[in-house]
Amino acid sequence: MSFSKKVKEELSLQYNEARHCRLAELAAILAYGGQLIDNGSHIFLKLQTENPMVARKYFTLMKKTFNMNIDVSIKRNQGIKDNQTYTLIVKNQDMALKVLQATKQSVCNVNEGRLGNPSQIVVQKSCCKRAFIRGAFLMSGSMSNPKKAYHLEFVTDDIEKAERLKELICDFSIDAKIIQRKKYRVVYIKEGSHIVDLLNVMEAHVSLMDLENVRIFKEMRNQVNRQVNCEAANINKTVEAASKHIEDIIYIRDNVGFGNVNEGLREIARLRIEHPEASLKELGTMLLPPIGKSGVNHRLRKLSTIADYFREHKEGNINDKKRNSN
Repeated sequence: MSFSKKVKEELSLQYNEARHCRLAELAAILAYGGQLIDNGSHIFLKLQTENPMVARKYFTLMKKTFNMNIDVSIKRNQGIKDNQTYTLIVKNQDMALKVLQATKQSVCNVNEGRLGNPSQIVVQKSCCKRAFIRGAFLMSGSMSNPKKAYHLEFVTDDIEKAERLKELICDFSIDAKIIQRKKYRVVYIKEGSHIVDLLNVMEAHVSLMDLENVRIFKEMRNQVNRQVNCEAANINKTVEAASKHIEDIIYIRDNVGFGNVNEGLREIARLRIEHPEASLKELGTMLLPPIGKSGVNHRLRKLSTIADYFREHKEGNINDKKRNSN
């Protein structure tokens, strides 16, 4: 089962005791998936979904809130394994109108029977906002596998519904944005911590803990990778510096000699050659008396300065000889 389905399964089992919260969740489910059908003689309320958990949640909410009977039909989709379409219909016109009135629904398109944004009254309370967002996610939401990426979204073809949903989410200090994807408007959240906050808002606490575990694991892995990369960079830097020190010491030894070099420089030069893999701190502890890392670094830099001086002097003499020969 995908992570998105696990979230919806958990949300489908959440039922508010307060009637106003159940109405808010029903309002969202109808706004994002309901239809008002007019067959000429009377109207009825219809909801279609391929998610059995959504169908069960809608059926139970209607039963708990209005104590009404709903006709349910199931159609198996050909060519798609284990995929079915659930159609739930309120055929009684008076009951259908009662539901629309209670959930403060408006008709977005009379010909298509599409429902628009419910009145702001239905989401005045914070608890009702949570219920509305939960209902919207059940009908139009999805979430990627957090092991791969952090992404949660709601999809609708109505810009006003997208704007309303974004406002409700932002009321909980969660950064939601809207983009257009073909003919649809997508309300999305990409920040992992904000997705955690939204799961908390919708009261999907088990999914929240699962996501937090993934986040902790990924953060630990990233931290280890950063530490390994940092240590590798330090090792490379140390090796490169040691190679340069040894190169300078060998140059002085083979071309100038250490006769005019003080004892401290001679000793650190000897240790550097004998222990090419040692750190500056380790070289300092080998001296008598021991000196610190900065002292070792100072001496090695002094040797490099001497080597560079004689290199330049030797190169200058070679250039003078070439000019004289010409």
